[in-house]
Amino acid sequence: MKKVSKIAINSEELVKLIIDAAEEKLAENITVVQMNSANGISDFFVICQGDTTVHNQAICSGVVDSLTEKGCKPWHVEGTDEGRWILADFSDVVLHVMLPELRDYYRLEELGTVVNM
Repeated sequence: MKKVSKIAINSEELVKLIIDAAEEKLAENITVVQMNSANGISDFFVICQGDTTVHNQAICSGVVDSLTEKGCKPWHVEGTDEGRWILADFSDVVLHVMLPELRDYYRLEELGTVVNM
């Protein structure tokens, strides 16, 4: 069993770690959305997609495993059983892994400002 140390990671660093891990699992159309400070949800959404539910599950699993190794566990993960829309809540940053048709329908990018990171 690996020993996990707790480290402080700011929101921007966390976004970059999530993006790197998602790219390793070949996530597509990765978008970072800076949330309005008045919403109280989180600082950023990282939104990406996979081709299939299995691909989405692999993306999320890869991100969670990678960040856990760095001492940053998600508070909550949901949607892994079905795999159509998986959410991993890292508090300041929330990862959304979606099938393309759900992403097109819900348009989460419109909830904030799309930023380059």
